[in-house]
Amino acid sequence: MSPTPRSVRFEDAVLDKLAKFVMEHPGLSVSAAVNLLITEALRMEEHPGVLFRTGPSGRRAVVTGGPDVWEVIRAIRATRAAEPDATADEIVTMTAEYSGLPSHQVRAAIRYWSDYPDEIDTQIAAAEGAAQKAEERWRREQGLLAS
Repeated sequence: MSPTPRSVRFEDAVLDKLAKFVMEHPGLSVSAAVNLLITEALRMEEHPGVLFRTGPSGRRAVVTGGPDVWEVIRAIRATRAAEPDATADEIVTMTAEYSGLPSHQVRAAIRYWSDYPDEIDTQIAAAEGAAQKAEERWRREQGLLAS
């Protein structure tokens, strides 16, 4: 789907904040920043309890006041793998206890993932790939230093 040009009027204060946002995100045009921020605002409206944060891995969905959504989903999968006979409610409860999050925040992450599974699964795969590379590097270093 190609973008459709629209004429939008912004208050000066909004334009100042937008210009600052673009400067803090190299490679992002004003148009791309507006599209990104509006998309995120609409997603936050659809998913109360989820917001977006910029970090070393880029912008990503996070549980309000908590971890990234992908981290919660990865914890849910690990809990399910460890407790294959647990009910869905038990998985949520165990994940909440393990992560220190209230159950409603775990459920917010689940709802977000259910609408955007490819986005979250890609983030999980990237994190697991980075962890694997770091472990391989550490093992090579240990092998070199072993007597």
